[in-house]
Amino acid sequence: MQEKQSATATEMAQVETIIGRILQVGVVLSAIVMGVGLVILLATGDSGYAGHTVPLTMAAILVGSWQLKSYAIMMLGMYCLILTPVLRVVVSIYAFYKERDHLYVAITTAVLIILMIALAIGLTGK
Repeated sequence: MQEKQSATATEMAQVETIIGRILQVGVVLSAIVMGVGLVILLATGDSGYAGHTVPLTMAAILVGSWQLKSYAIMMLGMYCLILTPVLRVVVSIYAFYKERDHLYVAITTAVLIILMIALAIGLTGK
């Protein structure tokens, strides 16, 4: 019995390490992407869009990023930053499932559903 508890504790420590790494990598990646957009903005002096227009839809952000438009790249960095905690929630669901903690699996899944609904509302603008 003690071996099983020790194995579970070791596995949970590994999951916590993975969660911490996900948060670190997500923040660093989003900062790098936003930094690239800022460098392009400062180098060209142009946002890539007419007037005060900014890309708001994911399609516009991806197309604008592919075209190296600075505002689109900075928005892509913001989306990476927003999605980082969502990925953390997904990993937490897995960790609670491995622990066989069904209550927390249900609660965390509900949180993920709420985040997805909010993200969908934000993307559609309705």
